[in-house]
Amino acid sequence: MTGFRLLLTLFIPFLLFSFVYSYSYNDVKVWCNQTPNPQPCEYLLTNNPSYQYKPIKQKFDFFKLSLQLAQERALKGHANTISLGPKCRNSREKVAWADCVELYDQTIRKLNETLDSNTKFSQVDAQTWLSTALTNLETCKAGFYELGVQDYVLPLMSNNVTKLLSNTLALNKVQYQQPVYKDGFPTWVKPGDRKLLQASSPASRANVVVAKDGSGRFTTVSAAVNAAPKSGSRRYVIYVKAGVYNEQVEIKAKNIMLLGDGIGKTIITGSKSVGGGTTTFRSATVAVVGEGFIAQGITFRNTAGAKNHQAVALRSGSDLSVFYKCSFEGYQDTLYVHSERQFYRECDIYGTVDFIFGNAAVVLQNCNIFARNPPNKVNTITAQGRTDPNQNTGISIHNCRVTAASDLRAVQSSVRTYLGRPWKQYSRTVFMKTYLDGLINPSGWMEWSGNFALNTLYYGEYMNTGPGSSTARRVRWRGYRVITSASEASKFSVANFIAGNSWLPATRVPFTPTL
Repeated sequence: MTGFRLLLTLFIPFLLFSFVYSYSYNDVKVWCNQTPNPQPCEYLLTNNPSYQYKPIKQKFDFFKLSLQLAQERALKGHANTISLGPKCRNSREKVAWADCVELYDQTIRKLNETLDSNTKFSQVDAQTWLSTALTNLETCKAGFYELGVQDYVLPLMSNNVTKLLSNTLALNKVQYQQPVYKDGFPTWVKPGDRKLLQASSPASRANVVVAKDGSGRFTTVSAAVNAAPKSGSRRYVIYVKAGVYNEQVEIKAKNIMLLGDGIGKTIITGSKSVGGGTTTFRSATVAVVGEGFIAQGITFRNTAGAKNHQAVALRSGSDLSVFYKCSFEGYQDTLYVHSERQFYRECDIYGTVDFIFGNAAVVLQNCNIFARNPPNKVNTITAQGRTDPNQNTGISIHNCRVTAASDLRAVQSSVRTYLGRPWKQYSRTVFMKTYLDGLINPSGWMEWSGNFALNTLYYGEYMNTGPGSSTARRVRWRGYRVITSASEASKFSVANFIAGNSWLPATRVPFTPTL
């Protein structure tokens, strides 16, 4: 009997362990199979002691668990990426690597924000931040390919973060919904911002003044931005007097406003480009990631020229950012609507190839879009970068005008100009109630490469006008549609697509919430 008791003593704990592990594994398998990428989900949950033996009772619990997994892997990916710095063999690898270090850091911040129990946010907020987290890592990878150095350092960075982020997007998937109103204003815009955009004297509302002639506190925009409070709890207005400011500006603090003297008067200009040895991401003359950024009355310019390929005038990854009466001037990749929620009103955008591009949820309203004369005789206005079907991103162009710039007008008949092409698998762009001049090619849209994304993209046109608006000879792709339903089109309105009613009124930028 003593031997039997000893056997039971050894065997019963084994049975209990097996039972608990089996239950946990089966539980994990059931939940992971509900995601687009079950394999890394199963493997990481069942091989990490901190996640075992915890029954998963409901979808929200599994969503939080999936977020924690993505965060853990992102932290490891970030540390691994930093460690690869000394392995870079040349300056181009080093440039692409440096982008990745920053982009991983931004991804971790977005995951931390979504996991923070003290942060109040909606499902739509979470989907926006997770969409950005995934976009950041896709941007990291793209830099190596742009500079032709994808063969060595990039494979060493590989892990499952993008697949885990895709899982979280699928679990948190939200449908379009009417935004929450509070006294007619968006809930995330401070009431004081409404006054800023309507004051008669720009200088009177500025915290600091930038002037080339030394009449302000600073002579460069960068110096003023770097001196701004880092906490960003209150709006900080930087008035930039008329002049040409040749510099690269990066804005990381929250609630910054750049206020100029008007288009063509206050000009911030640079000339970085992929042709000149930098990534598209890093080529931006002005780059903004701090939440709640506002710009008014400023020209953002990149003078690298068409022959230097990708050269960004402005890149925004600022959530709830607003650009009012600004101009964006470049050739290829002029306006990089990188990520987050953005709104452009009464702006001018100039370019040639993919000159409005990125993976933000963005609405351009009452803007002028000018196609320039391209070297290869082909223009593409948009290149939207949605890589996951559950990202709540896309480009919505509403009540705008698309015409030829002065240099294109004389040779317009020899140039083919398209509304866009699918940069990524789930590219999504709509033109609504917009004037399309005769420069638009009758087919409307252009392939990126063969049949790539033609079935999975979403391209729509709704009630456009002008000589280039006829849809009779448009492409016949499965993903293209002529929108005839107002309810379908309204998904891409300011109110629905970027929840504009909940934040734009406080900025005092005029906007049309519906179609």
